[in-house]
Amino acid sequence: MALSDTLTTLAERAKVAEDHASRAAAASREQLRAEVERAREEAQAARMQETARGGEAKMSQWWAEMQQNWRDHTAKVSSDIQARKQEHDAARAGRVADRAEADAIAAVEFALAAVEEAEYAVLDAQLARMEADDKSANG
Repeated sequence: MALSDTLTTLAERAKVAEDHASRAAAASREQLRAEVERAREEAQAARMQETARGGEAKMSQWWAEMQQNWRDHTAKVSSDIQARKQEHDAARAGRVADRAEADAIAAVEFALAAVEEAEYAVLDAQLARMEADDKSANG
């Protein structure tokens, strides 16, 4: 898959996430719980696929560390979400919701930063390939 195609896939997936978030406002509690579970399972499946491909992919140490940091972060967020589900005290419900919203905002901001880094990485990779091709063609 070409690097630009990967960015297209990323944009399409971001649109799907945006659509899911928009529909969540009108969903019933049961529908939203099912959607949360589906999203959690898809995220876990994606992490498993990423791990499986990890040994095959040629990547920099920095990128491998970034992926590990992201896996650690998402595991902590998942753990925190599960812990919050155990909090049934009505007095804490607002604080739990505030933390969940803050986590969501942080995740979106991280994703935005990742998209910007991905754009840089794609452009840098294309430039590196051009320069390598030029050098091999010129001797």
